[in-house]
Amino acid sequence: MDKIKVAIIGCGTIANAAHIPAYLRSDKAEIKYFCDLIPEKAQACVEKYGCGKAVVDYHDFLNDPELDAVSVCTHNDFHSIISIDFLKAGKNVMCEKPAARVLSEALEMQKTAHETGKVLNIGVCNRFNTYVNKIKDIIDSGELGEIYHVYASFRAHRSIPGLGGDFTTFASSGGGTLIDWGVHYIDLILYCCGDPAPLTASGAAFCKLGRDMKNYVYTGMWAEDTKNINGTYDVDDSVAGIVRTSGPVITLNGAWAQNIGKSETFIDFMGDKAGIRLNYCGDFTIYGVKDGMLTETKVECKTTDMYENEINDFIRCIMTGDRNSQYIDRAILTSKIMQAIYDSSEAHREIEIR
Repeated sequence: MDKIKVAIIGCGTIANAAHIPAYLRSDKAEIKYFCDLIPEKAQACVEKYGCGKAVVDYHDFLNDPELDAVSVCTHNDFHSIISIDFLKAGKNVMCEKPAARVLSEALEMQKTAHETGKVLNIGVCNRFNTYVNKIKDIIDSGELGEIYHVYASFRAHRSIPGLGGDFTTFASSGGGTLIDWGVHYIDLILYCCGDPAPLTASGAAFCKLGRDMKNYVYTGMWAEDTKNINGTYDVDDSVAGIVRTSGPVITLNGAWAQNIGKSETFIDFMGDKAGIRLNYCGDFTIYGVKDGMLTETKVECKTTDMYENEINDFIRCIMTGDRNSQYIDRAILTSKIMQAIYDSSEAHREIEIR
């Protein structure tokens, strides 16, 4: 196989910022189709990148014998539908995070991947982040000792995406801040800690600040082009949770919106020999003890583009048949945890994860 032929399904922000540039920089991939329900978006990609064909309905090329793979960059409600269709058509799939809206859909994706033998990777891009992999190496080396607790904070002041649109509509997204932001933090923690088995979860998800959409005051809002204050707001704008695993206990504190004017996005790995604070999407600091002294070491290094790393390894897996750390079997652990936190919030009790 000289070059794999790829289709981009969903020509929005993540496709243009990550997937498309990464494929274009690869000498082993060729984009054959740009697909979007809005014809102008697909055509704009053809004109901007000088390749491919604009298509509105992915069924038009579902069974193209030349097509090897697709990147699914749609909103959450189409992840499982499109991924399963292409897996059954014999194509390999890179699907953006989260795997699906709810656990049952993610499990069906996993089942189909196993039945077809095709690659199904989920776009939890931090597994290809330089700093994250440095931390994993440090943990694996034993430098931190036993990692007994990991704390994640993903909190913003008032930053609800696309108020009233797909992001805040449960039927489209499957959740709010947990499934949109928390998915990355949970997956990153599991990856660094060796993908321990999740055992139980207890949590509370709150739908509070954005409910009165017409009077919601905010400082900034990404995806504002999808805002619809006459739309729906039925997802969590903040969440708290505790997860017990076969490894460390994980605690979470997340918020799209909170009445605290601070954005705090970090992860603390606490070991019995040393600890690490990772500034999310940034550098990290190691806190330890040496020769009777407390030490604090800030780590900075040259980084590579995690999206390009992600796509390159997806291509490698297609060509070799390997299953990497983004394969659906790993991603399903995060889906189980998020589902358990949501179930716990609704039932007001701890949930066993199986």
